[in-house]
Amino acid sequence: MKLGFVSAILPDQTLEEVFKIAGDIGYDCIEVMCWPPGKAERRYAGVTHIDSTALDQKKVAVIHKLSERYGVSISALGYYPNPLSPNQEERIKFVEHIKELIRAASRLDIPVVNTFVGRDPSKSIEDNWPDFLSIWRDIVALADEFRIKIGIENCPMLFTGDEWPGGKNIFTTPDIWRRAWKEIPSANFGLNYDPSHMIIQHMDVVYPIKNFPERLHHIHAKDARIDTEQLNEHGILAYPNLWHTPKLPGMGDVHWGKFFSALTSAGYDGPVCVEVEDRAFEGSLEKRIAALKQSHNYLRQFIS
Repeated sequence: MKLGFVSAILPDQTLEEVFKIAGDIGYDCIEVMCWPPGKAERRYAGVTHIDSTALDQKKVAVIHKLSERYGVSISALGYYPNPLSPNQEERIKFVEHIKELIRAASRLDIPVVNTFVGRDPSKSIEDNWPDFLSIWRDIVALADEFRIKIGIENCPMLFTGDEWPGGKNIFTTPDIWRRAWKEIPSANFGLNYDPSHMIIQHMDVVYPIKNFPERLHHIHAKDARIDTEQLNEHGILAYPNLWHTPKLPGMGDVHWGKFFSALTSAGYDGPVCVEVEDRAFEGSLEKRIAALKQSHNYLRQFIS
C-alpha cells in the first residue's frame, strides 16, 4: 500500500508546493484535485491543482518531473460534483468534465479518476436509476476505452438541510453497488472507499472490504466521530451534521487496526489517501500541515 493525502486541504498551494509538502512529511502519493477553474460550490470543492482543460504535452512533462523530483506519485485525479443534478446545464457540465479527466488521466499515466455518481435528492433511488444508467454507461464505456479505473466515493452527500431528503450521491450501500455492477459490469467501475461514510450510516466498515475486494480502486482515510448526546437529542433521521463530526484518522470511531487488517487480508496494495475535513485543523496553513503530519504518523503504523 501507498500512503497519501487528498490535495483539497491545500487549496492555496501550487501543485509543486503540494508535492513538496507531501515529500517533506514522508507521503508516497497524492490524490490531485482537478476541478474546472472557477468558484467553489461547497467546502473542499473548486480546488484546481491540475487544470485538465489546459493540459498539453509540456504540462504533462512538468507534472512528471515534479513527481520525480519530490519522490511522490499521483494516485488519482479527483473531482466530486453531482452528475445527476436536476439542473440539466450543471449535469452536462459535470459529466463532460469527468470525461475530460478520464482522457487527462490517460495522458498523465494515472490509473484512477475519483468522483461521485450523483443523485437528484428530491427523487428516490428507483426514480434516479434510469438517469444513472444512461449517464454512467456512457462514462464507463469511455473509461474502458482509455483503460482508466473509476473510483466512486461512497459518500451520501447528505449532511446538511439543503441536501435532504435523499442526498446527492446514490452510491452509498452494498445493495446499490451490487445492482449497479450487475447492470454496468465493467471491472473499471469501482470504489474510492471511505470508511467514515459507513460510520455515519451505522454500518460495518470492514464489510465492503471483505465482499468487494476486486472493486477497491482507491481508499480514503477519514474518520468520523458520532456525538451520542446530540444523536439522542436529534435522532437518526436528522441530518448528520447535527450529530457527527469528520475527524483525522484515529480521532473518531473507525477501528483502524481492523480496517487495515481487512485490507491486507483482501490483498489490497493500492493507495490510501488521507482526506482532511477536520475543522479543528482548518484555521491556518500551519494547522492543515499539522493535520497531514499527525495523520501520516498515525497511519504509518499500518503502512510500512
